[in-house]
Amino acid sequence: AERGVDVLVVGKRPKNDAHTALAAGGINAALATMDPADSWQQHAADTIKESYLLANPDIVRVVAEQAPRGIADLERWGMPFAREEDGRISQRFFGAHTFRRTSFAGDYTGLEIQRTLVNRAAQLDIPIHDTCYITQILVRDNVVFGAYGFDLNTGTRYVFHADVVILAAGGHTRIWRRTSSRRDENTGDSFRLAVLAGGRIRDPELVQFHPSGLLEPENAAGTLVSEAARGEGGVLTNAPGERFMSRYDPQRMELSTRDRVALAAYTEIKEGRGTPNGGVWLDVSHLPREQIMRRLPRVYQTLLELQMKDITREPMEIAPTAHYSMGGVWVSPADHSTGVEGLYAIGEASSGLHGANRLGGNSLIELLVYGRIVGEAAAEYSASLSAQRRSRIVLGEARAEVDGLLNADGPENVRALQRTLRNTMTEHAGVVRDESSLRKGLAELDELEERIRDVGVHPDLAGFQDLAHAFDLKSSALAARATLECALERRETRGCHNRSDFPDLDPAQQVNLVWAGPGWVDREEIPAVPDEIAALMRDVDTAGKLVE
Repeated sequence: AERGVDVLVVGKRPKNDAHTALAAGGINAALATMDPADSWQQHAADTIKESYLLANPDIVRVVAEQAPRGIADLERWGMPFAREEDGRISQRFFGAHTFRRTSFAGDYTGLEIQRTLVNRAAQLDIPIHDTCYITQILVRDNVVFGAYGFDLNTGTRYVFHADVVILAAGGHTRIWRRTSSRRDENTGDSFRLAVLAGGRIRDPELVQFHPSGLLEPENAAGTLVSEAARGEGGVLTNAPGERFMSRYDPQRMELSTRDRVALAAYTEIKEGRGTPNGGVWLDVSHLPREQIMRRLPRVYQTLLELQMKDITREPMEIAPTAHYSMGGVWVSPADHSTGVEGLYAIGEASSGLHGANRLGGNSLIELLVYGRIVGEAAAEYSASLSAQRRSRIVLGEARAEVDGLLNADGPENVRALQRTLRNTMTEHAGVVRDESSLRKGLAELDELEERIRDVGVHPDLAGFQDLAHAFDLKSSALAARATLECALERRETRGCHNRSDFPDLDPAQQVNLVWAGPGWVDREEIPAVPDEIAALMRDVDTAGKLVE
């Protein structure tokens, strides 16, 4: 917009309530305000090491090197960062960082970033079109010419003519039964839109499971209990009352890494030592009440609101929950283009930065760095076009797809099929996987895809949510197939990906898996890590630190 290009933002949620509002921890950049020895090279080294060598070094370099510029942009637009007494932006440890490099705004960093960007968009008169569901990206001869969608409340159809479409629609963690995503978000929309447009998906099997999601109530299952609860001294126990982390990481105990704690809790539950509801206990009630109220106010409030539980007196029942898609749409390191002319992807919708384990605080800075790069690339690409070639046939197909679902009156209930899909993914592609279970998951998915053909869609006075759920289901089924097929292909244990039948890391599998449709999984070589970065990759001292 600053370059004079017409920009339109389209979202299925209200602009002040997009998913970024849930990001609490902070945003990374090697500002060296707290630790002068920090550098972008060390940030890159920490990121690649934490990724189990599956991150693309070129993408990592771009993010680490340009991260300070991203912070400066936010600062210039009015972001209220926490600061030291002398005015420096305050930074803290977060995850396996060598130095303090996570800037923050209380425990609501994502919300403040979102407010800042929405305010900046208003200053630039950028229109934001809310409650609109995009069903298809319009492409002719591998060139984008717009998008098609409908209004969630009125059903009004929209054709958006555009030289460029930038996908920023998140990941696919909602295809599991318990997830930290809100209802009807992260259902794999980006995956489906990109693949139908001619794009590909990279590393969909690499999904980060957060160790502490609530089990109840059902409609809020997966709601996160902040890892700060463990950081403050919370204790994990199983049903018999054993402090089970002594079996999995006796040195760090509850301060162990996110993937290891999730695996430990999963194992306890799977081996029959879980609670009656299928969880484990997280207890902070032994801590002083004042400490809990001061350091864990959001956790206290959440449990009070959802369960009428006072965590200063009672333990919390938790279980691993699907939290973050580290894979996503295949993008190039230079500008996050997808191979389809005019189609780009950023944020959790994209891939390449996180590998098999995301470094805490990297997800937000990725948005700022590649948001600017993609914006510049989009403006230049649009200006280079002398004409926009459209297709009545493609537009007709997009229109017919919506018409077909609106006229669908089959016996299958969309919501019931969504639950079936989530149960399948939870059972067969959860924290721990094996070949037999993954193949059962694919067989169940085959049956489910047949049933999806017979759904009934019934808009009502409340709006066209049922139609949106039907498209969510289509996206989720595609994302599930990509995940299962790539999880089957990755025959090793690496980071978040645990194969009980292949418990060791396999150097030959240090590749990215690229999915281009059912049965089509390619191996993509990862560029070598530059020597200046490789020399800085070392084990980080985590004594007393909560490791993400």
